[in-house]
Amino acid sequence: MNNIILLSIITSCLVISGCSTVKPWQRGYLSKDVMSSASDPLGSSLDNHIYFSKEGSSGGGQAAGGGCGCN
Repeated sequence: MNNIILLSIITSCLVISGCSTVKPWQRGYLSKDVMSSASDPLGSSLDNHIYFSKEGSSGGGQAAGGGCGCN
């Protein structure tokens, strides 16, 4: 019985310690392209730059097409 209580206390402490808040001035650091989980962050940043340069907008990098309207 003591082992179960001890295990639940340890588990609770681990779960609670994992919760943290991000301050507004730290969000800019976390939103940088190098913070993504991509295997090649520089390459994906370049691909995103090329995409929104061709499309004239940012975001939505998962759509197909080259921006010429031919698809």
